[in-house]
Amino acid sequence: MGRLFGTDGVRGVANADLTAELALGLSVAAAHVLGEAGTFEGHRPVAVVGRDPRASGEFLEAAVVAGLASAGVDVQLVGVLPTPAVAHLTGALGADLGVMLSASHNAMPDNGIKFFARGGQKLADELEDRIESVYEDHRTGDPWQRPTGAGVGRVQTYDQGLDQYVAHLLGVLPNRLDGLKIVLDEAHGAAARVSPEAFARAGAEIITIGAKPDGLNINDGCGSTHLDLLKAAVVEHGADLGVAHDGDADRCLAVDHTGAEIDGDQILAVLALAMREHGTLRENTVVATVMSNLGFKLAMEREGLSLVQTAVGDRYVLESMKQHGFALGGEQSGHVIILDHATTGDGTLTGLLLAARVAETGRSLAELAGVMERLPQVLINVPDVDKTRVNTSAELSAAVAEAERELGATGRVLLRSSGTEPLVRVMVEAADIDQARSVAGRLADVVKSALG
Repeated sequence: MGRLFGTDGVRGVANADLTAELALGLSVAAAHVLGEAGTFEGHRPVAVVGRDPRASGEFLEAAVVAGLASAGVDVQLVGVLPTPAVAHLTGALGADLGVMLSASHNAMPDNGIKFFARGGQKLADELEDRIESVYEDHRTGDPWQRPTGAGVGRVQTYDQGLDQYVAHLLGVLPNRLDGLKIVLDEAHGAAARVSPEAFARAGAEIITIGAKPDGLNINDGCGSTHLDLLKAAVVEHGADLGVAHDGDADRCLAVDHTGAEIDGDQILAVLALAMREHGTLRENTVVATVMSNLGFKLAMEREGLSLVQTAVGDRYVLESMKQHGFALGGEQSGHVIILDHATTGDGTLTGLLLAARVAETGRSLAELAGVMERLPQVLINVPDVDKTRVNTSAELSAAVAEAERELGATGRVLLRSSGTEPLVRVMVEAADIDQARSVAGRLADVVKSALG
């Protein structure tokens, strides 16, 4: 697997890349590293452990619990809950760390392990590096020092997690959802119980699809990565809107009453204006990645809001928000972070706030999302090139400059190397789709000739 920790924890094919032995070993290593860092000083350590409904989560959960308890950590098992719920409960219960077992939007055979620090915050990079190093040292070298007798961790089931998390979500809502009919696509994932409960308690009439997880069907043709079922259901039921989550429910995409997709950029735009109106959009600033549609940037400028753009990945959005104290950020893919109420992307919270804006204004989601126009966007992946030279090639730089002159203020070019594959991504936006395709094709040819 190379380096174990990626941008979102440790992830791989369950029982092949991500084995029970690895899950156990990383959990023990995390306990030792946090103990050495002083996190457990003066008290008996406690961890919150949750998972999505993948079949492999059952044995991986057992391995994580065994590792933590063998290292002297008491465990609160919260069962199948969304990633943001586990993060919230880690903070609400005063736990020293949280562990979420999920591979998010990936197919069922994959799984992953994500650690949270106190308060449900993302574990610092240096601590992840240290956990990986300590795990490797003990895997190949000296055995662990283990507590015995009363020193071993105790394991309890915490049954109040769902109600506690739903109460938190409802406490954030500025108004109820009475009168709205909403279709929810739960991706047969971690929000299958939480999301319908929250929307129903908020007053909405709900229709659910993808809400019968069996351990094998997570993300299978449904959820935020497959919106066709949701689009059809919204139109069929005459709903006001539809909301789709991914497997661990840290994402939210939406569908308006006509069945048209509302992506993460549009959701951010709607929420940004709502938060400005309510006085909660600090510095009148939104954080998004460089992959956000140019139409979003133009809309924010037109509305007098500032936009800070980061590298691709919700971790970079979160880092910028925390560093500068901004309240709202997210990605086109539907990771939306409302930092006053969550420490990570929260799909259920995002969907609730989006619906609340519809209810509050009496305007359709289509009308609200019309604050921005998505410009045509073309993405071409160019494989088998030297991606390390994407920013240093004079030939490529000249081609990009020429493309930018051609597109002017209503277009954009972005070239970036893949973080996991030997390829370069060419993205072009323009007011006209044919122009976007033409420019992207020419640039892809230059990438091949210059970096091939």
